[in-house]
Amino acid sequence: MRVDGLRRAVRSSRAYSRAVLPLPLGRLPEFLVIGGQRCGTTSLYRYLAAHPSVRPATGKELQFFSLHHARGERWYRAHFPVRPPEARSFEASPYYLFDPAVPARAAAMLPGARFVALIRDPAERAYSHYLHSVAYGAEKLPFAEALDAEPARLASGDHAARRQFSYVARGRYAEQLTRWFDAAGRDRVLVVRTEDLTSRYADILAFLGLEPQAAPAGIHTRRAAGAPPLGDALRERLDAEFAADRKSLQELLPDLRPFD
Repeated sequence: MRVDGLRRAVRSSRAYSRAVLPLPLGRLPEFLVIGGQRCGTTSLYRYLAAHPSVRPATGKELQFFSLHHARGERWYRAHFPVRPPEARSFEASPYYLFDPAVPARAAAMLPGARFVALIRDPAERAYSHYLHSVAYGAEKLPFAEALDAEPARLASGDHAARRQFSYVARGRYAEQLTRWFDAAGRDRVLVVRTEDLTSRYADILAFLGLEPQAAPAGIHTRRAAGAPPLGDALRERLDAEFAADRKSLQELLPDLRPFD
């Protein structure tokens, strides 16, 4: 098991222990960072977790509303600290934007919460996702072949496949955001381009009701050492794949600056 997976297992075990014992549990979170994957959610999680008015969950990617919903509210609350009334808490799970079951679940359990979605140039996001899957040992195919294989891989509906191999599917933002708007209402979902995270950090804080804080210095993005850039042919292929969704996204969010 990788180190991050081990940490999540230990964290989950501790939270389970708190959930089954008659100990004080934290309140449910006031906001969620819902994704997308490879769109800067780790950076945003770190920035918000360092805010003086915020007490974060036990770690990033609790995946309650996607993978662990059957464990119940008490298990979820066990991941949040007991905190004074003025302190706020949150979690960040990038799969939330993509999993179609999540918006209704989150909106129902967190009727007053707010949600932040980061979206990145979908072609760059797809390639970054591929490199991430390669680095984790989940992906063995060349990128072009992995794109060819994606529809069949996702057809099973298996969560592991949907998380690891959804290179194109996760970049179709319009359909994902529409689900969230329908479930939670547009006024409770803030959409920010990854490319604008630093310049719009003040807007994010205001949306979440948090006091102003210095803008972050940059975005944390890991890339496999020595990985080649996305070639022109694959870039053109991906741009064609995303053309219809980009049009739908512009209609859905006319004020959103288009991806170059």
